[in-house]
Amino acid sequence: GMGGVGKTTLAMLVFHDDKVQQKFNVRAWVCVGEEFDVLKVAKTVIEEITSSRCDKNSLNSAQQHLRSKLTGMKFLVVLDDFWSNNYTAWANFLIPFRCGSEGSKILVTTRSEKIANMVKGFHYQAYNLSALNDEDCWVVFANHAFLSGERLAFEKVAREIVK
Repeated sequence: GMGGVGKTTLAMLVFHDDKVQQKFNVRAWVCVGEEFDVLKVAKTVIEEITSSRCDKNSLNSAQQHLRSKLTGMKFLVVLDDFWSNNYTAWANFLIPFRCGSEGSKILVTTRSEKIANMVKGFHYQAYNLSALNDEDCWVVFANHAFLSGERLAFEKVAREIVK
């Protein structure tokens, strides 16, 4: 979905949800950004799931270490703000994740439909998050911004803010 619609916020809500936390043995959050450095991202996943610094300097050693940590584990890995459409890098990145137990998930947030389709090509599902319409946006805003009696007094001004 386009920038600002709440992809990262929604992913964070899922990642930090108590029920979600209980379903996964290990979880990792990685903000990827424009440059998809497979070694750097693999090392960040290792650091997230082990809570210790990863000193691996080659992709092969990092992936072996990651594989050893994920084998038999049910994991959730969030790759936030993913920009790269490098199919080969994506395929290489996924190698150590094949050893996780059933139900393991990799959640990717991206603005690009091309990247979503690339990820889907690896038997993943894509969801398009679109912006709220004005009325839905107003409801969310009003429910969080006002105390019960204030809503009507400020509705006209607040609706302009929401637009």
